[in-house]
Amino acid sequence: MVLQVPEPILAAPVAALPTSGVAYEGKWDGYRCLLARHPDGRVEMRSRRGTALTVAFCDIAAAAQRDLPEGGVLLDGELVIWHEGRLAFDRLQRRMNRTAASVAAEIREAPAHFVAFDVLHLAGENLMPQPYLRRRERLERLFAEEGLGPPWTLCPMTLDRVEAERWMREWAQADVGLEGIVAKKLNQPYRPGTRRAWSKVRIRHTTEAVIGGATGMLAHPTGVLLGRFDVSGRLRYVGRSTPLTAQASRQLSEQLAPVAADHPWHGYSFSVGWGSREKLVVDLAEPVLVAEVSADTAVDSGRWRHPVRFVRLRTDMEPQDTPPFSEG
Repeated sequence: MVLQVPEPILAAPVAALPTSGVAYEGKWDGYRCLLARHPDGRVEMRSRRGTALTVAFCDIAAAAQRDLPEGGVLLDGELVIWHEGRLAFDRLQRRMNRTAASVAAEIREAPAHFVAFDVLHLAGENLMPQPYLRRRERLERLFAEEGLGPPWTLCPMTLDRVEAERWMREWAQADVGLEGIVAKKLNQPYRPGTRRAWSKVRIRHTTEAVIGGATGMLAHPTGVLLGRFDVSGRLRYVGRSTPLTAQASRQLSEQLAPVAADHPWHGYSFSVGWGSREKLVVDLAEPVLVAEVSADTAVDSGRWRHPVRFVRLRTDMEPQDTPPFSEG
């Protein structure tokens, strides 16, 4: 028998955690991964978009062959790498499309872990029609009976909303790369390909960055491009905002100044998103305005991986007052 690796369930962003009838799990800054140990011992690992991950994470595949029980196991979880005190998404990216020698070097320097949060098939039984809470019980039993330790991690879960809120406060203070909370209905079966059937709340914090340009036109900006100064005084691009409100667009159109001298981003192109080849239409501005933004914890090589929310202009701050650019 060959296990069929399904499309994963995804989570929809919400402003606040649901209040009842749900389980709360940690949201990890990693690669979503469906991992199957087939009855014949072969291991298959797929990303949320179906990309094969087995070669890039051969250390986890080898652990699955060694540690998971025979008869067929299908897990849903997250591949993560803990490096230099926090979850390091960029270390995951370094493994993709690399030679075997390069992957081996990455494994030695920054080994991966698999954070399991669901079991969909076990010992010949399809568990997907079972409610979440029943699947969670089977997952916990699997960890206990097989004595699973590193690189296997059981995703933290609580049924207490107050406890989940405490987790978010502590993770935000620690700033170690945990992104927030995913909420899942207790009686919900696992329906492959169901989009946004779970809910997620991201940890966010406010900070400042310099406005170096806008998407659209300066006269009618739809978003802003943001930068921070590195140790040499060069303005480095760190991300862009989500679409501006009409009020924010009007305010910025009155403040943004066209480039009067050489801009450090002349000749640059800016992509729509991570992994996208589509380019943004941008209009550079004199980097003299400071924006307060609301950002999540996903940062790679000094850049926000997700668009941030523009909060307001900080007319009380000079560009040099913003936090410095950091590769970490």
